[in-house]
Amino acid sequence: MKPVTPKAGNARARLLLVLLALLFLSGSVIAFVLLQSGWRPAQTKNYGELVQPARPLANVELDVLGGPRMQLDELKGKWTLVYFGSAECLRPCTDNLYKIRQIAAAQGRESYRVQRLMVVTDTKALDLLRYTLKDYPGMRVAVGPAAAVRRLAGQFALPIGSPLDDLNRVYIVDPLGNLMMSYPADADPRRMNKDLGLLLKASQIG
Repeated sequence: MKPVTPKAGNARARLLLVLLALLFLSGSVIAFVLLQSGWRPAQTKNYGELVQPARPLANVELDVLGGPRMQLDELKGKWTLVYFGSAECLRPCTDNLYKIRQIAAAQGRESYRVQRLMVVTDTKALDLLRYTLKDYPGMRVAVGPAAAVRRLAGQFALPIGSPLDDLNRVYIVDPLGNLMMSYPADADPRRMNKDLGLLLKASQIG
């Protein structure tokens, strides 16, 4: 076997350095090409639309259907699924009431950490709503005053509009009273359920 000369050793060292440099650069080059082509990584952590930054909700006093007045601050301490809808509660409304009932129940042993609130935006059909709500026990239903509902809805306004625009969205409020996430009317309940499960697992409060 021929001995390795200093000149040959230097050449091998330079070749090794070049190969290492190419190895490190290749990842950056590939990432640059993908980004320039318009590729973006898929969203893997949350399905809902985050409110960034999370929005602290100011306290509002509300009338409750079938109960005494409540302060919005009373909801602190638990995760809250919030829905704004008319007392008439047509198909989009009943679909959302069903979804949030099932999502809360699906948390199993952690379901005690979740509560539900419907805020009524039009009280002209309260008798019909009382009948509808028989299928959704345990839900708090705020029915006014109208000025308080408007103030509350304004705090849930997003770039796409306010809950008073019949968006039929479902919102998540964290145990500290911050609006943090929302879902469109046609959101997949299975993926909503997964989001809430991850929040409960990660959270040390509520």
